[in-house]
Amino acid sequence: MKFAVSYSGGKDGALALHRLISAGHTPIALISTMNAEQHRTWFHGIQLDLLEAVSASLGIPLVVCECVPDEYSQEFERGLIRAKEMGAEACAFGDIDIESHREWDEERCTNAGLGCILPLWKQERAVLVREAIEAGFKAMIKIVQCDKLDESFLGKDLSLRLVEDIAAAGADACGENGEYHTFVHDGPIFKHKIPLVNRGMVDLGTHKVADIALR
Repeated sequence: MKFAVSYSGGKDGALALHRLISAGHTPIALISTMNAEQHRTWFHGIQLDLLEAVSASLGIPLVVCECVPDEYSQEFERGLIRAKEMGAEACAFGDIDIESHREWDEERCTNAGLGCILPLWKQERAVLVREAIEAGFKAMIKIVQCDKLDESFLGKDLSLRLVEDIAAAGADACGENGEYHTFVHDGPIFKHKIPLVNRGMVDLGTHKVADIALR
């Protein structure tokens, strides 16, 4: 099967992609939504040049959907249609167990005439983050929600010990509720790691962000 994947740069999308590749399926496109005002990915705040570097390392074309909030669903569907024109038969998502997310995924795919695949659906969150780490993915914590985690977690790659620290702080180990977001810069499906420099921390009030860039 040829498939696209909704890819924001984080560990769950990377793990979903890895599982499908390992099962013998062929990735056609990475679909990423960009905030048209900030020119960064929605939710993860990843710059376009970082995503382009990931696309090159993975050897998978990047489909960028730049949009404002009111156009998010519509522009994502346009991205799905572009992926379908490239040969995709379905789109994969890294969602785990939030029902409204699954419904949104399925509706977008139905409207674009594609199948919807959720390789991680209804699996235990802590088991999934452990799988990503043990598979060799290097996932840097890019954003933390300030009422859940402090800035000391920013810029660190996930490890089994760090996941224990996240859970001990009272946050979900997988960050599925938005406690933190990651940027995957190396792993088993990467041809080479993405060279990064951390330029410090940006305080957005409710969230704090590691200001990472290509080295």
